[in-house]
Amino acid sequence: MNKFGLIGFPLTHSFSKKYYDAKMEREQITGVDYQLYPIPDIPAFPLLLADEPQLMGVNVTIPYKVAVMGYLNHLSPEASAIGAVNCIRIERPDGGTPILTGYNTDVYGFVESLKPLLRAEHQRALVLGNGGAAKAVIYALSQLGIHHTVVSRSPAPGQFSYDQLDAATMASHLLIVNTTPLGTYPAISGCPNIPYEHIEKGHLLYDLVYNPEETEFLRRGKANGASIKNGLEMLELQAERNWEIWTANL
Repeated sequence: MNKFGLIGFPLTHSFSKKYYDAKMEREQITGVDYQLYPIPDIPAFPLLLADEPQLMGVNVTIPYKVAVMGYLNHLSPEASAIGAVNCIRIERPDGGTPILTGYNTDVYGFVESLKPLLRAEHQRALVLGNGGAAKAVIYALSQLGIHHTVVSRSPAPGQFSYDQLDAATMASHLLIVNTTPLGTYPAISGCPNIPYEHIEKGHLLYDLVYNPEETEFLRRGKANGASIKNGLEMLELQAERNWEIWTANL
């Protein structure tokens, strides 16, 4: 039986396992299993590979998206550029030493979920947050030819701080992407500290958070007439892309 799974720590809840279990049941896929592999530190990863000879691919979540790269043989172009991996393909030629290739499918998920919503006026974007998720979004926006500026709590060269956002800045950046965890369940009242009063009908607000379905960030934008999108489809699309990568030659 071929195995796939998720590595991270802790793994108290998992979108991935629920998604792939449902996919295998829905599509009547047999001979495949998806498991959670909570490893307390990244040096345990090679031990997992040795203990699970049928493991052919894994998702990677916090806190190992960067640290796992030191254990990989190859990186896809987007993973190399971003400096983070969320999907690993494991090839075992003739049962020998595993060959590991890292990918960042968050880029694919974000791009494909965003493209149908883009209009001609969406030429400039604000990216709220500067963590790992922001790096994938920034890479994706660059691929789409959309100029972007990061917004963080502390001012830095080439970035805005939240208190620098004024009416003119908001009017010239009609795409706003939240990459922070603010507003995630159960702390659903939280939201990025942007001047929502300057959001108008032409704005598109995208939140990587998907639980709740409509975050406070999205709710406030919607109230001012903006188009909104949460991160669920992005997750689903990257999950499907992971599956394609893992099963390409099986």
